Amino acid sequence: MRDWAKARRERTRHLIELGGLVQKAGLVDLTDDDRATLLGAFLDIAGQLQGKNDTAPVDLKARWRRAGLHAFDADRDHD
Repeated sequence: MRDWAKARRERTRHLIELGGLVQKAGLVDLTDDDRATLLGAFLDIAGQLQGKNDTAPVDLKARWRRAGLHAFDADRDHD
C-alpha cells in the first residue's frame, strides 16, 4: 500500500473515532444533530483551552480527562 493511502486510511479512522466520541457523549441527540451548534460548542471549548476564561487550561483538561476516563470505565464495566 502506498504511503499516502496508508496515511489517508489512518486519518479517516481517526476522524471516525472522534465522531464516535461525539455520539458517545450524547451530543448528537442533545443538539438534535445540529452541526452549527456542535461546532459552536467545540469553538467554545477551544477558547477555554486558549485561556479565555477563569479556569486554567491545564485544570480543564485534567477535569475533562477524569470525566472521560470515568465514562470509559463505566462502559467497560457495563459490557
